[in-house]
Amino acid sequence: MTKILDGVRILEVAEHTFVPAASAVLADLGAEVIKIEHVTRGDAMRGLASTGVAIVSGDVHALLEHSNRGKKSLGLDLTAPDGIEILYKLATTSDVFLTNKLPSVRARLKIDVDHIRAINPRIIYARGTGQGERGPDADKGSYDSLAFWARAGVAIGAKRPEYDLMPVPPAPGFGDSIGAMAIAGGIMGALFHRERTGKGTVVDVSLLGTGMWAMGQAMALSLVLNMPWSVPPNDWLSFNPLVRNYATKDGRMIAFTCLQAAKYWPGLCDIIERPELREDPRFADQASLMQNTNDAIKILADVFVSATLEEWQRKLESFDGQWCVVQDTLQAAEDPQTIANGYLQECQTAEGTPFRLVAVPVQYDEEPAKPARAPKFNEHGDEILVGLDLDWDAIIDLKVRGVVA
Repeated sequence: MTKILDGVRILEVAEHTFVPAASAVLADLGAEVIKIEHVTRGDAMRGLASTGVAIVSGDVHALLEHSNRGKKSLGLDLTAPDGIEILYKLATTSDVFLTNKLPSVRARLKIDVDHIRAINPRIIYARGTGQGERGPDADKGSYDSLAFWARAGVAIGAKRPEYDLMPVPPAPGFGDSIGAMAIAGGIMGALFHRERTGKGTVVDVSLLGTGMWAMGQAMALSLVLNMPWSVPPNDWLSFNPLVRNYATKDGRMIAFTCLQAAKYWPGLCDIIERPELREDPRFADQASLMQNTNDAIKILADVFVSATLEEWQRKLESFDGQWCVVQDTLQAAEDPQTIANGYLQECQTAEGTPFRLVAVPVQYDEEPAKPARAPKFNEHGDEILVGLDLDWDAIIDLKVRGVVA
């Protein structure tokens, strides 16, 4: 794939997933990413032992690999004067400074916009926050389960009204990974703007703002109708029998989203071997289908549950309406479309253990980006320091004093 960001250097002072995943995207697209980690413990993600029902153990730290692929690592004490001086030297040669530190922390460490711009006026300064850079909660930390999921209306939007339990996010780093794409896109736009004008910009993306964007159409409808958005109850029947999920004989599910039901109804009747339904006056046109949706749904539910998913996949191959199989993560990984388009890529840990990562969802020149592995803690420390023209005596002195790992 064309490395569109070849020659771009990104200096990252961030941890966890939201912001690091953004520079992971850019690393896959060719950027050099220097990741500054806490001088003793590294990124807090390195110590994460579990998430949801999954234990993070074994030879592959999958969460760390997802959001730190292809980077260089330097353990650095930013509270030490010599440490911040090293960061400033790196900033002079960087195109982007990327951080998720809170405003008060950035000020205390002297890594806020004015500090970094004093070193490099053309640098793009990008920050990912929980609730945004302004407002009463600007200096409060957050996670995607809070700002993106709970606060932006996503959790309520996903809650089944017949259950009391509030749903949790469907995956670790769910809002983080979506927000990371927004940060990555913002940085790429800022790079383009600087190429045209010579001016660096400040890029802001928050988990709250990303969550509200994901809920954007529901938010707009809510405001127009003056009612909060919620999903319909489980026993609610839509006005379209071809916008629904149907169970198969072997317990799998087939999802249909044929918005023009009358257009696709005759063809589906032939596929399910019920041609008489084509002429049934209850389903003669769109208005009739809408009026008799309950009857159509019952018929289709009885039909689909009479055969296995494999049988229906063969029969539906010629159907020109929109449908898919409802899949879990392992099934999605083996989907022929996943394989054909390279949506999963082979990778290896530093120790050589093979594993697979989801590829960046943007492809250039019809080829997926191939991710490199995440770095070991401080794996590139000496290399980075030598690149700053520090001699070995100086580097050893920094190590002894605990300024660098």
